Amino acid sequence: SDADLLGVAQSNNLSETAYLKPMGEKDQWGLRWFTPGLEVELCGHATLASAAWLFETGRVVGAEARFHTLSGLLKVSRLDDGRYQMDFPVIGFEPGKADAAVISALGGGTPDAVYEVERVHGNRYQMLVFADEGQVVGLEPDIKALEATRTNVIATAPGRASDFVSRFFGPASGVDEDPVTGSAHCTLAPYWFEKLGQSTLKARQVGPRPGALEVRAGSAGRVLLVGQARRYLDGVIRL
Repeated sequence: SDADLLGVAQSNNLSETAYLKPMGEKDQWGLRWFTPGLEVELCGHATLASAAWLFETGRVVGAEARFHTLSGLLKVSRLDDGRYQMDFPVIGFEPGKADAAVISALGGGTPDAVYEVERVHGNRYQMLVFADEGQVVGLEPDIKALEATRTNVIATAPGRASDFVSRFFGPASGVDEDPVTGSAHCTLAPYWFEKLGQSTLKARQVGPRPGALEVRAGSAGRVLLVGQARRYLDGVIRL
């Protein structure tokens, strides 16, 4: 039941728990994602983990795993270098207005620009663009205050060793700070493609648990996210 799916996600107490269900056709699965608070419409790292497990256990017989989700069909392939490439939809954004409560809760000064992002995590969603990587690294958010605004936030800036950096805060959806957020890069990638005039970029999500990935322009309305995954634990959950 959905209540059991949410309950397991609450017990795991991680940003997303993924649930796979075979669809009865080759290399096709149903896929759902839950935070400890709710079901979300798109999640990158839990899709990456799902695909990595399917590939490593020999359950993918063709070139790609196909997932049927609340965000439509998502495709994941394994590249020759062992990395995984995920084909995701672009998450749209448009110029927005600065919210003093959100900016104050982030504790990092005033951003250069603010954008409203299409909601995929159940609540208002903004992207705040800062001038320098140090501002994003130095954010010291008041999570309770940010949660009270009912707003999830991508904070981003040009990078020093990468093309751009980011952090993602989603307390309104049960995630204080996410380590590496695939869905956020569905907005970050098209923004920085246009800003930097390039179609392949190196990205780094900074913060307490940093990580790196590569973003590539896909077909119309799509973005390709490339990264690594390691299977580290197998177990049994008893309800």
